[in-house]
Amino acid sequence: MTVRQEQGVPFARAARELGLTPRDFELAVQLGEVRTLVCGPGGRRRVPQEEIERHRAAGGFPEALRSRLWVVGTAEGAELMGISPSRFGRLARGGHFAPVRFYVNRYRAVVWHYLASDLAEFADRRPELLTGRSPFPLRAVPEERTDRRPRSWRARRVEQLTGRAEDAWQRAAALAAVLDPVQLADAVPDPDERAHLRLLRPVLVSARPVAPAAREVIDALVVAEDPDEIEWYRHCLWAALQEARADRCPPRREESPPRIVPDTLVPDTPPVPPEPARPHGLRRLLSWRGARRAEAATAGRRS
Repeated sequence: MTVRQEQGVPFARAARELGLTPRDFELAVQLGEVRTLVCGPGGRRRVPQEEIERHRAAGGFPEALRSRLWVVGTAEGAELMGISPSRFGRLARGGHFAPVRFYVNRYRAVVWHYLASDLAEFADRRPELLTGRSPFPLRAVPEERTDRRPRSWRARRVEQLTGRAEDAWQRAAALAAVLDPVQLADAVPDPDERAHLRLLRPVLVSARPVAPAAREVIDALVVAEDPDEIEWYRHCLWAALQEARADRCPPRREESPPRIVPDTLVPDTPPVPPEPARPHGLRRLLSWRGARRAEAATAGRRS
């Protein structure tokens, strides 16, 4: 069946036309690199045809788009920044750059991934942290050093979700999503309001692992844990609820509409693209990536 232009393009087809893997397409939508719109009943989102054409007409397509979505782990990120993996780990745990996604391995360890463009920008912005003796907070022993990566990831994810919210109740639901049930009940005493926030709760992590142990790790990671972090989200939730209540009252629980089923490929869809990456950081990123490809090609010819 041919999809009419005004209806938008399904996510799977849009990913193919943009030359992206499903996971990279999901990241592109979360970051706002690919704009989406609500099409039809059920609240499902699709990609406008003109959005696909805009990317395809841009210079350097598809490599430029893929570079903005290039995700690296610790080893590759350290190589990109020209530092050791241990120093990279200290900077990451100190919250100097936020992870963009993660997964839980078979040992129940959280493996963080970062946008390469974020790392390149940080290297340009804070070169003094890449060489010489590390500042004292970064030299603290692991037991004394707070790992800010979960907190940084939560802040980034909530910012994405509040940015794509269509009204104050959806913004409040995104803020409430990182509070545990006890904190949420204390912050929102009205049971009908809590039920409405749960109904609108966005998906923080799109893929849920099968193993119960991994699910436990993720369930703990998506919830705010530090007292000041919890207080911050409660304050933001209070402000969002004031706006939401002024707009409309939540339905009584028996009147609540059925929950909208999120799209199976990409449940989180911020509508507005972010500001483009800084040119110096992107140049560093593309130059390093090009050098790696040239080295691989040379090695292939020699073999």
